[in-house]
Amino acid sequence: MKLSTKLTLFITGSKLAIVLLFVLLLPFLVRQIASEYTNYTLHQQRKKVLSIVKKNGLDYYFQGDDNYGSYTMLKEEFIAIIPVADSLNINTIKDSQRLLERDTLNYRVLSHTFKDHQKNYLLEIGKTTASINQYNKPLQRFALYVLIILIALTILIDLTFTRLIIRPLAKIIKSKLVSRKFPFEDQPQLIQTSTTDFKYLDESLNALMNQINEAFHKEREFTSNASHELMTPISILQNKMENLLAEEVLDEPSTLAIIEMMKTVDRLKKISGSLLLISRIENEQYIRKEEVKPLELFNEIIEEISHRLEEKNIKIVLHISENSIVKQVNRDLLFQLFFNLIHNAIKFNRQQGEIMIKDGYQKGGSYEITISDTGIGIPEEDLPFIFDRFRKTNLEESVGYGLGLAIVKSIAVYHHLHIEVRSEIKKGTIFNIVFPDYF
Repeated sequence: MKLSTKLTLFITGSKLAIVLLFVLLLPFLVRQIASEYTNYTLHQQRKKVLSIVKKNGLDYYFQGDDNYGSYTMLKEEFIAIIPVADSLNINTIKDSQRLLERDTLNYRVLSHTFKDHQKNYLLEIGKTTASINQYNKPLQRFALYVLIILIALTILIDLTFTRLIIRPLAKIIKSKLVSRKFPFEDQPQLIQTSTTDFKYLDESLNALMNQINEAFHKEREFTSNASHELMTPISILQNKMENLLAEEVLDEPSTLAIIEMMKTVDRLKKISGSLLLISRIENEQYIRKEEVKPLELFNEIIEEISHRLEEKNIKIVLHISENSIVKQVNRDLLFQLFFNLIHNAIKFNRQQGEIMIKDGYQKGGSYEITISDTGIGIPEEDLPFIFDRFRKTNLEESVGYGLGLAIVKSIAVYHHLHIEVRSEIKKGTIFNIVFPDYF
């Protein structure tokens, strides 16, 4: 998963978690706010009543009576002043019930005692809890709408800022990893960024790519030079051995020994030739501008390798379309690729086995050629290494060096082909060669 996707999911998830938590706490918060506001209102009303009493006296309320009581028409609020014992001292706000005209109602009541002319009085100011809570749901909805708008706005701002912040990282990944193909021919350019971490990553990748490229070119140059230089002494040795065999003075043991040495020299010559071929492929010394009909190519390969088929009595089934054409290829290299695969299919096949060669198109439209055999198969643990040079696996015979498949891999990489391998022990191996869409 991309970093930008993870950050988007985290930002969105965290905001949604906040919304969920706020929705769960919203009723409690609104009730708490309403309660605090009611308490504040009751305190303000108490101050107002006491200021009137101080200014006008209790007669302003009593008007000749011993106490005072009043409530609104809908009984939502009431005020009462009654004389109490001197020992009573109350200053509280709490919920309690009051009986008004035979109606028992729940009120939020402020109770406060005060003295006037040496007498103790109790002031009660009440507000029905129903009137307090009647605005709870509208307030909750309003608060929720505001929160959703703010969350959406912050998500938009966060995502925009995140994209701006990680844009240099995306450029680094695209320019250094996705769009670059090994070997790296051009000098990588530094990405402009003000983020120190990204700048350090970009510089480190550039340095690493330069080191890899330099090491690769040195290795490729060494392989090419060593293979080329070895061919001359090998040829000289081969000629000298052939001259020795032409002499009549040699006894039979000496002749057999020279023949064995010639076989070893011939094998060394083939190895050097294969390494030189791989080096030339990797150095792109071949031109890819030819058009090839796979059917004609396979017919030539089968004709050339027919003697090997007869040795093991192996049958080849060829299902290649006559109209199939691959373009922008090197015919000789493509010949070598399929020759090596068919050669291996014969080499590791059973007596009276079969090789199936067919073509077709994948779901995405890519052209593919499949070569399957009924051979000994490849162990699953060896499949990742069958294209490695000089790496012996359980697939190989005691004299095998694996350069045939290494050549196949080099040609495939040079032509941008994709090779898929499936195998099962004692049932056979399937090589699937997929050509790019432009073929």
